[in-house]
Amino acid sequence: MSAQHEGGPAPPPPVAAAQLLARLRADRRDEWWVPAFEQDWARALDDARRSYSLTPLHDVVRTWQLRAAAAPAVDAYLDSGRDETGFVDLDDALGAGR
Repeated sequence: MSAQHEGGPAPPPPVAAAQLLARLRADRRDEWWVPAFEQDWARALDDARRSYSLTPLHDVVRTWQLRAAAAPAVDAYLDSGRDETGFVDLDDALGAGR
């Protein structure tokens, strides 16, 4: 049985996190994204220390990689001029304490 990521060998979390953090710092959203990523990473480090598992670290990296990858599509949607005024905020629909 292999412990490798399905898409090939995954880089160790600190390497992937450093690469991702550099990418986030280069983005126009860095003012919001970098502190949020650092907060998520710190929380995952604590979880990893308690659980002796790297899964929380991999989860943070994977989540932020997906966010960064989706950003251009979100920008294109917002730039298209679509009217969002009739929609309900997800927090309002589900409650802030999901």
